[in-house]
Amino acid sequence: MHDTFFLLVSVIVLATIFDFINGFHDTANAIATSVSTRVLSPKVAVSMATILNMVGALSGTAVAKMVGAGLVEASYVTQITVVSALLSAIIWDLITWYFGLPTSSSHAILSSIVGAAIATAGTKVIIQKGVYKVLIGLVVSPLVGLMLGFFLMLFLIWVFKRSAPSLVTNLFNRLQIVSAAYMAFSHGNNDAQKTMGIITMALVSYYKLPDFHVPYWVIILCAIAMAFGTAVGGWRIIKTLGVRLVHLRPIHGFAAEASAATVIEIASRIGLPLSTTHIISSTIMGVGASKRLSAVRWGVGGNIIIAWILTLPACALLAWAICKLAHLLV
Repeated sequence: MHDTFFLLVSVIVLATIFDFINGFHDTANAIATSVSTRVLSPKVAVSMATILNMVGALSGTAVAKMVGAGLVEASYVTQITVVSALLSAIIWDLITWYFGLPTSSSHAILSSIVGAAIATAGTKVIIQKGVYKVLIGLVVSPLVGLMLGFFLMLFLIWVFKRSAPSLVTNLFNRLQIVSAAYMAFSHGNNDAQKTMGIITMALVSYYKLPDFHVPYWVIILCAIAMAFGTAVGGWRIIKTLGVRLVHLRPIHGFAAEASAATVIEIASRIGLPLSTTHIISSTIMGVGASKRLSAVRWGVGGNIIIAWILTLPACALLAWAICKLAHLLV
């Protein structure tokens, strides 16, 4: 009764909504720095991010396979499991968007999948190796981003230490457009694939498919949904990342975006789902710290980190509760 066609359609609709929300929630990842440095106007930045998020979403499926088949045993997953995970992640994204907190949609959906799966079949459903891999990536990647942003900024300062400030500004006004495009592409590549994996997980469960393969129509659907969400924009979070956290100039924006996009792109190619929010936040802090530690508003950064930490247990528990309730009602 649980695995009905209606529930499958519900999964696809909710996954599309989540991808749309992910797009406007995480628009700040791609454009906050270029908008705050005034290299791009908000309208141009959002338009560019919309297009390149879609292109990035079409560029691979390694992360989708990890999300859909590497965290929980597919044989135990029901449509209610997936619906519960999606509802949990959507609720969390909307709450944190309202308060302007750049929390992770990745953390939200991944922990929600685990929480809903445990509610469905107990802890035996968890693939420990996959969960450990994701957790290590989610913890280590912000540290890598922080250090990469810090050292890239120091390198740029050393290279241009004798250059005229006007020359540096003009050069990085142009280069930051490239880095913003790179960031938008990598964001679409990693984040849209998570939703692809969820929809494919539901298809595998419903049709009892022997292999996990992402259909092309799922790739297109997720790419379009994220692109539309990006077009709407997430201005509350853009203000937090691009204005409140660190005061940025074009050279700082370039260093932060180039560092973050590189980390995300490498992870996407090896199938590791990362938090793009965490990566760009950490590279911004690393770049700011290269000037002096006081350049970073660590109080704002501390609030962001607290929200990161809360996301994992909060979404897992919320998904568990929703799934338990759904099983009682259906």
